[in-house]
Amino acid sequence: MLKNYLLDLHPFSFSVKTDLPQVIQNLSTIYGKQLIQNFEESADYQLSVKKSSGIRSFIRPQAQFFCDQLEPFKPLSFQKAYAFLEWGMNWTVAANELQHVIIHSAVLAKGNKAILFPAPPGSGKSTLTAYLAHNGWRLFSDEMALIVPLTKTVIPFVRPICLKNQSIDIAKNLFPHGKFSDIAKDTHKGDVIHLSPPELSWDNQVTPAELVAVVFPNYRANQDLQIYQLDKTQAFMQLVDNAINYGMLRDVAFKTLSNIIDGVKTFEIFHNNLQDVADFLQQEIIENA
Repeated sequence: MLKNYLLDLHPFSFSVKTDLPQVIQNLSTIYGKQLIQNFEESADYQLSVKKSSGIRSFIRPQAQFFCDQLEPFKPLSFQKAYAFLEWGMNWTVAANELQHVIIHSAVLAKGNKAILFPAPPGSGKSTLTAYLAHNGWRLFSDEMALIVPLTKTVIPFVRPICLKNQSIDIAKNLFPHGKFSDIAKDTHKGDVIHLSPPELSWDNQVTPAELVAVVFPNYRANQDLQIYQLDKTQAFMQLVDNAINYGMLRDVAFKTLSNIIDGVKTFEIFHNNLQDVADFLQQEIIENA
């Protein structure tokens, strides 16, 4: 039987219907009090992840994801169902949201000062994000920055941090009391797990911040911290490459990203030590912003 839940995740709400116990358990673990059952208010998006139907359900039971009545992805195995829902939520916002300029980027803040961390897969972005979020920084997002058009104001969209492959064991060793989802094995990203951010982030999920820097992180196992300040053109082009709805917002997105790059510090960093990065961010960026 399908159970219906509300995920109240500023600035969006999601109605989530599911008949999969694994999904229900992981939602409860990751979202805690943000997960509401027996609700009356309407949600911004209607999602469901449920057992496949028809002949397929007998031959090869799988989970299907729907946004409203649309099924944008092929079904996946049950053990990937919770990760499937998290990816589906990312897709839903990326495909529909036009009220903000969206950057594929982690965002973290100290006080009212926020930093963007755009980075490709394999850069160590999510491991760095988890480390900062568990060491006094406020997580806005591990996946997407929501920027108020024509400003440097970024809006929190607090969600779990997605960790992959070797980062899973690193995170479990670093944060033994962390709230982790089950592992989804052999996905298109490899093995995947989701980690809930600390209460600091949930408690401040409606409080925006102002961007003071854009940092492109790169983990290199044998490389001590190296820092390169990017010129405005380099930084702007890299930010455009990570802008999810740039093509839809066009002039507004161009002006917004230009305004950000003109008004913040921009760096590319290479590192093999998370605390070195945290020290640099605090001493050279936050304290001087």
